[in-house]
Amino acid sequence: MLPLKDILVVDLSQFLSAPSATLRLADLGARVIKVERPETGDICRQLYVSNVMLNGESSVFRAINRNKESFQADLKSDIDKEKVLKLIAKADVLVHNFRPGVIERLGLDYDTVKAINPSIVYGDISGYGSEGPWSAKPGQDLLLQSLSGVTWLSGNADKGPVPMGIAIVDILAGAHLAQGLIASLIKRFKTNQGSKVSVSMLESILDFQFETITTYYHDGGEPTVRTASNNAHAYLGAPYGVYATKNGHLALAMGAIPVLGELLSCPSLTNYPEPDTWFTQRDEIKNILADHLLTETTEHWLSILEPADIWCADVLNWDTLFNHDGFKALNMIQNVKMGDGFEYKTTRCPIKIDGEYLTSTLGSPAIGEHTQEILKELNALDHEGKVENCCS
Repeated sequence: MLPLKDILVVDLSQFLSAPSATLRLADLGARVIKVERPETGDICRQLYVSNVMLNGESSVFRAINRNKESFQADLKSDIDKEKVLKLIAKADVLVHNFRPGVIERLGLDYDTVKAINPSIVYGDISGYGSEGPWSAKPGQDLLLQSLSGVTWLSGNADKGPVPMGIAIVDILAGAHLAQGLIASLIKRFKTNQGSKVSVSMLESILDFQFETITTYYHDGGEPTVRTASNNAHAYLGAPYGVYATKNGHLALAMGAIPVLGELLSCPSLTNYPEPDTWFTQRDEIKNILADHLLTETTEHWLSILEPADIWCADVLNWDTLFNHDGFKALNMIQNVKMGDGFEYKTTRCPIKIDGEYLTSTLGSPAIGEHTQEILKELNALDHEGKVENCCS
């Protein structure tokens, strides 16, 4: 049995952050009912990250809203809102990611919901929290990356700020919300008391930098300095970085520079025996390494370094990765099917429980696909007076 079986989640969220949290709850066995506005639904349905559409809508929406049901409702309509409130009264978890103030105007704030369902676990994600001068700013991933300092950790020293090419802030905030919701569900099972779990995207991306921020504070507040070339970590010394080879690239993590010099037949590297120099003189060490590694192929260097237990790796693109036996052994890609029969490939949940990966063949829903079915369940419960088995 999946860990969250019989847990009902009412999901009022859209875009990426909170939907990524409810995706993880769904993978763990929860029934997630996504409440969407009529006709347009979650705005992410039309929020494209590329020109790739799956069954007429955004590939992002398809990826992050699989394994969920869709309930169509206009939260500004008293009739529709009453239906949603009935659903919330039966729910174990409620999730939203409206900007501060919006949920109150809709009449679905925590105090209101708690009065209807005292034991509910209520989760919300905001961009910057509910207080402070940034609280009303839009919680968009690139904007959060830009404000958080993280863009000054990647790229070489002369390249300016470099954002990550993925919605890292959204996904981290979603992961943190899922953690808080699951912890609060455990508390509820023990005490029968609900909780409110709040996560901000800014705090999530700051927490993501705990290692470097801690180092910054204990380094006298010195400015963050990236290496001039081959930078992979602003606070680590040579050889840490990615280097071009004769036919590709090679990643090198921590390692003793003189040992590398011996293994790679690069005598110049043996002139740096003191570990302190691997940081204070890291630019010149990296230049020596970069020039030397260009003389042979990636496969050649790996054949020397891997048997010596040096932390190194080939740098793969997706085409190479997806055809590699190491990737194939993971069975990371699953086929899912929508209600209309459309099938697409996407990633599976990365968690394994009792030796089994958590997979599901259910694709993302059409807008309001499950509305009538859910209303029938609610009406049946009203007539029977049975609350405990709702929507199970």
